Amino acid sequence: MSMPEAVAYHPRSVPMARRWAARAVVGCAHVLATLPPGRIRSVLGRLRRGAKPATLAEAELARQTVLAVSLTAAGNKGCLPRSLATALLCRCYGQWPTWCVGVRTRPPFAAHAWVEAEGEPVGEGTPAGYFQRFFAVE
Repeated sequence: MSMPEAVAYHPRSVPMARRWAARAVVGCAHVLATLPPGRIRSVLGRLRRGAKPATLAEAELARQTVLAVSLTAAGNKGCLPRSLATALLCRCYGQWPTWCVGVRTRPPFAAHAWVEAEGEPVGEGTPAGYFQRFFAVE
């Protein structure tokens, strides 16, 4: 049985230059997602050098742009490529959100990857304590 999902953002709502940048980082995110967690952490740790912390608005815009150009990232099981692409897109503009990997603290328990800015999960629709971090690239 399939589950219906709605795509909240349309690619044409994103300016062309930002759309191409988002498509490029989504491709990179899919490649990064195939690496072991420690390697992902090391790569992101190098990429974040020299970036200023992303604001909540900047990180939310990056996340919305990624969702607009990638159906895979918009899906229920797309948290890893979505979070990686969001962080990479922010980095393209000189910012860096906190990239996190952990688990949900309430049922259903499952692994999850997300980004945070200004101490809040970006676009997750959950309270601050809903996820327990295993590690983060701040």
